Amino acid sequence: MIRLNEIKLPLDHEPEAIAEAICTKLDLKPHELLEYTIFKRSFDARKKRNIFLVYIVDIKTHKDKSLLKTFRQDPHVIPTPEMDYKMVGHAPENFDFGDRPIVIGMGPCGMFAGLMLARMGFRPIILERGKQVDERTKDTFAFWKKQGEFNPESNAQFGEGGAGTFSDGKLYSQVRDRHHYKRKVLEEFVEAGANPEILYIAKPHIGTFKLVGVVKKIRATIESLGGEIRFQSKVKTVEIEDRKVKGVTLENGEFIPSTHVVTAMGHSARETFQMLYDQGVYIEPKPFSIGFRIEHPQPLIDECRYGEFAGNKVLGAADYKLVHHCKNGRSVYSFCMCPGGLVIGATSESGMVVTNGMSQYSRNERNANSGIVVGITPEEDYPDHPLAGINLQRKFESKAFELGGKDYSAPGQLVGDFLAGHSSETWGKVKPSYAPGVKLTDLGEALPDFAIEAIREALPAFDRKIKGFAMADAILTGVETRTSSPIRIKRGKDFQSINTQGLYPGGEGAGYAGGDSFLPVSMA
Repeated sequence: MIRLNEIKLPLDHEPEAIAEAICTKLDLKPHELLEYTIFKRSFDARKKRNIFLVYIVDIKTHKDKSLLKTFRQDPHVIPTPEMDYKMVGHAPENFDFGDRPIVIGMGPCGMFAGLMLARMGFRPIILERGKQVDERTKDTFAFWKKQGEFNPESNAQFGEGGAGTFSDGKLYSQVRDRHHYKRKVLEEFVEAGANPEILYIAKPHIGTFKLVGVVKKIRATIESLGGEIRFQSKVKTVEIEDRKVKGVTLENGEFIPSTHVVTAMGHSARETFQMLYDQGVYIEPKPFSIGFRIEHPQPLIDECRYGEFAGNKVLGAADYKLVHHCKNGRSVYSFCMCPGGLVIGATSESGMVVTNGMSQYSRNERNANSGIVVGITPEEDYPDHPLAGINLQRKFESKAFELGGKDYSAPGQLVGDFLAGHSSETWGKVKPSYAPGVKLTDLGEALPDFAIEAIREALPAFDRKIKGFAMADAILTGVETRTSSPIRIKRGKDFQSINTQGLYPGGEGAGYAGGDSFLPVSMA
């Protein structure tokens, strides 16, 4: 087959226009084009008066070889690369199933680590501290609606599907996909019920409610392949002897033997980080970011990004990606932007407030929201201990709980008042979406002075890129502290901990999400 890049068509093109463009480019008669599939579809919005779709397609003809020879100097015409994912192996016939691999966590990383182990015949045991996704959803929504108590073991961070379940369901990666990890993950999602368009659209997302059904189907697949998933099974200790893993002990006292343990807990598994550190596992601090969530009317973002094409169904709700390097040496950037979404309560500990963003598949809520966060580093901001970043997070989350009224409401402020340095008293045109609720206050007290200074400098700079970004009525809600893990459980080329044989750190909690992790495609 032949891969053809850079087919440009209008947003409102007819379906047959793709085939016509292929034939024009390769000088083919219509009957010579046997078939084509869309590998990727994106759009070019650099000129708001002329936004168009850009396709990469794989085609089949009776004369592929001659076409490749004819267009050998054209970088847009190449042989279709091999895209099939190759399993690294299978369980040997003499495998001792008394030593089944254990996966700690049923978030994105644990789910796919378990799925791949199950497909290889190893019958993994997956241990999840939280509940099944349906029960977890009930607990989380009840907390948001103030119809139930906060449950530290069943919330927006803990439970089946991990933190990604209550997010936008965005699928992205920064890894070089030489082994086709990303394609494999997307194919598994589609097999589990996700919309097939995620295989080819440039910025795929599933959406929270759709993602719940997908997660349940992946669980069923793991179980059908002999895997075992235990919910409400919190690991108390990873048992280590002579720097070798021997198994895990649960909070109920049960010991499960294994010499292969994948630590796939998320970035909020703070007790587990402490336990591993106490067990002598090498952990080092890593940078993360802190800040607020910002909300604007979604039509404002659409208009600024798409001009007269705002509201086009093909384009959908507009997103953005912003960064500003400040005079004080800090960088401020947008994080986990959720078009047409909601700001949600994402704490995992009592007496603390944490914000995050979430969107449904339709992305049709009235507001756009994004984290506006400041990068911090262990060298400059928490140098005392490998786990010191956790204490820093807790400090700001506790302060947000206090500023919000100590009932899990979040502290909020209008952007105009934040820039002017005084408290907000009443809402403007933009209404907050955060559940359980927002209390107007002065967010200047919510973060360190350098972060407040940096964000105050960045917002007007962002306004020069997206007109209206610093509008007086836009809303800031605090605090955003879980941008990424504050630690890294360092591993070697064999994916094992550098000082503990049989321990395989993976995913967000180990500090590897977005890099070469067990799940190279993250749900943010």
